[in-house]
Amino acid sequence: MAAPSMGGVSLPRGNGQTVRLPRGASLTDLAERINAEPAALVTALFHLGEMITATQSVNDETLQLLGAEIGWVIQVVSPEDEDRELLDTFDLTFGDEESDDEDDWDIRPPVVTVMGHVDHGKTKLLDALRHANVAGKEAGGITQHIGAYQIVTELEGNERPVTFIDTPGHESFTAMRARGAKVTDIVVLVVAADDGVMPQTVEALNHAQAANVPIVVAVNKIDKEGANPAKIRQQLTEYGLVAEEYGGDTMFVDVSATTRQGLDDLLAAVLLTADASLDLRANIGQDPQGVVIEGKLDKGRGPVATVLVQRGTLRVGDSIVAGDAYGRVRSLLDEHGTKLKEALPARPVQVVGLTSVPRAGDTFLVVEEDRIARQIADRRQARIRNAQNASMRKRISLEDLDAALKENRQLNLIIKGDNSGTVEALEEALMKIEVSDDISLRVIHRGVGGITKSDIDLALADDVIVLGFNVRAEGQATELANREGVDVRYYTVIYQAIEEIESALKGMLKPEYEEVQLGTAEVREVFRVPKIGNVAGSLVRSGTIVRNSKARLIRDGAVVADNLTVESLRRFKDDATEVREGYECGIGLGSFNDIKPEDVIQTFELREKPRL
Repeated sequence: MAAPSMGGVSLPRGNGQTVRLPRGASLTDLAERINAEPAALVTALFHLGEMITATQSVNDETLQLLGAEIGWVIQVVSPEDEDRELLDTFDLTFGDEESDDEDDWDIRPPVVTVMGHVDHGKTKLLDALRHANVAGKEAGGITQHIGAYQIVTELEGNERPVTFIDTPGHESFTAMRARGAKVTDIVVLVVAADDGVMPQTVEALNHAQAANVPIVVAVNKIDKEGANPAKIRQQLTEYGLVAEEYGGDTMFVDVSATTRQGLDDLLAAVLLTADASLDLRANIGQDPQGVVIEGKLDKGRGPVATVLVQRGTLRVGDSIVAGDAYGRVRSLLDEHGTKLKEALPARPVQVVGLTSVPRAGDTFLVVEEDRIARQIADRRQARIRNAQNASMRKRISLEDLDAALKENRQLNLIIKGDNSGTVEALEEALMKIEVSDDISLRVIHRGVGGITKSDIDLALADDVIVLGFNVRAEGQATELANREGVDVRYYTVIYQAIEEIESALKGMLKPEYEEVQLGTAEVREVFRVPKIGNVAGSLVRSGTIVRNSKARLIRDGAVVADNLTVESLRRFKDDATEVREGYECGIGLGSFNDIKPEDVIQTFELREKPRL
């Protein structure tokens, strides 16, 4: 059955049937699914006020709008479902696989994510636990990326490993913190005893509760003056965390990262919570799978990904695909740089041998051969590219088309960083900046590693600002950027980049003007002056009449003429710059001569409105 004609175009009526499409699908993709001509869909969207070509990536909203118009329910597949369907084509699965062989299942360490408000001592606490100094290397003492470490402690005479994930404390990394919770068994919520529950404390708590993971509260900085651990316990009861000593089931541990007080108690609390609440076992016999915690470009080793093995045993020589990166595992390194032969579940490990840097949060799996890994990576890359193209495309209606063609004010950026998680978080934060509907922000390229000559070449072609986060331009790139005047900006703290880009966007805005009335004059008599035209003999009723100001003529309450100019202004025989209320004057409105007695001349000026 055909749908009603839309401008002469007939399309198959869906009658409420569902069509599943990947993110960033084109009209050609939709046409294949519903057995229609792509040109007919282009025409249908044109009549709905959207101009899109048949092969262009289309955003979710537009696809669903078109589907509703022609009777189809368009279901845009989530990234997880896309991945599942992709793996199904290769007879692969990602997720838990039950095994009848009990020998394949083994106890694994708990994975702990450290969360909390910025500057409450999360990273210093990890420093103390692993005898390292990470916070001292972070810009401004704020963690700018994720790190993963395994610590071995002793409980009841047995050595027990615990895996810790350190997540950034700045609010811009909300998505990364949420990802940390997804791979996490237990959350250690760090709250400063001298500061109390803060907005990011609540945000981290919400992430942990949404992920349905147990929480252990570390009340830090108890050695500082003004510390009040009891107040922290009382504040957190409002959010459903009741301490064991108050009759609840949440373990609170008082610690000090500086004096190392309470660290053993914290590790014991984590293990006791894991033993009491969780069945931490993993299938070590299945094909290795897990999640990318972080990725970076190392000058000596190339792309390096920090991954957390969730199932199976990852070994040197495995063919691996992580997000849209693939390769063969050349070496496995622990957090100290020591080479490993294999990595068991819940073991964070650095993988060397990938072709590119995967993004934080990407899933990885091991396949039988390199060919399959490359095919999966290529399809994932195409899918991600289509989704990005669709999200970057600014919707243009027919009414806006002319203005859009005349002027497209867009700030183009290239983002390069030292690791993939930071680049992704920075891009996400920048894309959330809202200044005006007629100003757009577009990231035309993002990557991990130093700023190269090819980045500067791309910036020259598209008039781009290059942002370097914890990376610098290399030799030839620096020379080319200086010679061609390419704007390259370097940052080490994320909120500085956000503030500067927001200021740049505001600077691209057209000035807004408001009309300010200067004065009104009533025409008493009209004089004909040779070579000048009609001059209005007027009495200024209010304000001031100023020469060269804008004016409009009002007759019987209606505007007769607008966009006039007070070209001449006289008091008796003398020229005047302005004439005030209560005085008579002669007003000449240039070539406009349709002036009659009792008309009212309004004068005004346009003043630029300050941006808030």
